[in-house]
Amino acid sequence: MPRALRAIAANDRHGRTPVDTVILDYAQRSTPKITVSGVKGTGIDIDLETPVRLRTDDLLELDNGALIEVVAAPEPLIESRATDVSALARLAWHLGDRHVPVQLLPNRIRAQRDPAIEALLKSLGAKVVHLEAPFEPEGGAYETAHAHHDHAHHDHHHDHDHHHGHNHDHAHCGHDHHHHDHDHGHDHHGHGHHHHDK
Repeated sequence: MPRALRAIAANDRHGRTPVDTVILDYAQRSTPKITVSGVKGTGIDIDLETPVRLRTDDLLELDNGALIEVVAAPEPLIESRATDVSALARLAWHLGDRHVPVQLLPNRIRAQRDPAIEALLKSLGAKVVHLEAPFEPEGGAYETAHAHHDHAHHDHHHDHDHHHGHNHDHAHCGHDHHHHDHDHGHDHHGHGHHHHDK
């Protein structure tokens, strides 16, 4: 099985064409050593020397020279909207104080779905909604591969057939082809599909 030994940031791909795509959730994109399958069936041992949080459009370079594209998988999130910047900052501070990864968007904040975090946000007066979307939180200190990159916003299509038995179940998405509008955590544009719980 080919091994992925190096991550290439999206801004450094320079038009290089990947042979397959892996669709990974936040936990998988934050794990330096994991075995995954691409949408075309390629088995890959990710074995990175240093912890790197992979983002959508990053590439993994295999030991045989082939490239694998990374796409963030939709996953269960909670989103809180704030009435003004100071209210949003207050929510972000409380979550940051608890070391909760957060994704900041215009007048709203996203985190992975967790009953305790949801209860905290509601106790702070925030309105909380549930949604399924790719989770690309703000960068951490260990995000070494991206420390020197400004991930610019760009939109494009990833048309992936999800009937290839890769390691993430997308049945809940309700369709086989996804349009991903990517922000890379720095330009504060929302993306993903909202599914509000009534």
